[in-house]
Amino acid sequence: MLKTLFLYGVLGVLLILVGSERISVCLEDDDELRVDCRIEQKSNKISSYEFSWTSGAKESLINTNVSGSSAEERFRGRSRVEELEPFGYRMTLSDFTDKLPHNTTFLCKITGELASIHVEKEKLVECSAVSIVLQTSWSWIICLLLFYQTRS
Repeated sequence: MLKTLFLYGVLGVLLILVGSERISVCLEDDDELRVDCRIEQKSNKISSYEFSWTSGAKESLINTNVSGSSAEERFRGRSRVEELEPFGYRMTLSDFTDKLPHNTTFLCKITGELASIHVEKEKLVECSAVSIVLQTSWSWIICLLLFYQTRS
């Protein structure tokens, strides 16, 4: 009994950690690059967003709604941003997967809060519910714990 309670406690903590992924990157069916940024906005502030990537020491601004800032010329007209429910933003970048640097860190900032994720070009996953869940190593641990529980 104690063993089962401990296992479910660990499972609950891991589920919370998996659900806290604030940024994900994937390839859509039409080879568009999708970046989901799930940072909860402050209710009393107007939401601002910035999407960028870094390769080496250079940061390139892809899309923003911050006044006084603008995306780099090469990204203009190739990216679009939509609001996600219940919170966050999704940026889609067209015609750029072949120009993506080998090692890239994607950054998103919503109302001053920053999230980032490192991506290797060869390891980009397709945008599907299964592949997004499998991006995190925590999902494998949860599967193993569930398998272990059903076997004992």
